[in-house]
Amino acid sequence: MTSELGKIGWVDLTVPDAERVRDFYREVVGWRSEGLDMGGYQDYCMLPEDGGPVAGVCHARGANEGIPPQWLMYITVASLDASLARCRALGGEVVRPARGLGGQGRFAIVRDPAGAVCALFEKA
Repeated sequence: MTSELGKIGWVDLTVPDAERVRDFYREVVGWRSEGLDMGGYQDYCMLPEDGGPVAGVCHARGANEGIPPQWLMYITVASLDASLARCRALGGEVVRPARGLGGQGRFAIVRDPAGAVCALFEKA
């Protein structure tokens, strides 16, 4: 995940059957995958043949339970708390409150006034 402020640092695809969709993208776009242990199941980092991770394919369970099938982009911000406050003040909604992302930092999922959803990420 990039830590450059204001840039899209990562994208995850959350789906009920991550293996099926992982295989779909391996066949359609040529990505390879690396499993990521989620404590009882695996999500997947997707990689082009000649590079590092570009996206995740995740099961809609655990921390992702209840997220509808969608590509979710993570936008890097300087202060997650300040961005969430501005989101609310400008008519947005915090869909999922801030939570840790391993040792990488914290993120929250927000909905803008038009209804579009994204995640905001603050580097540790």
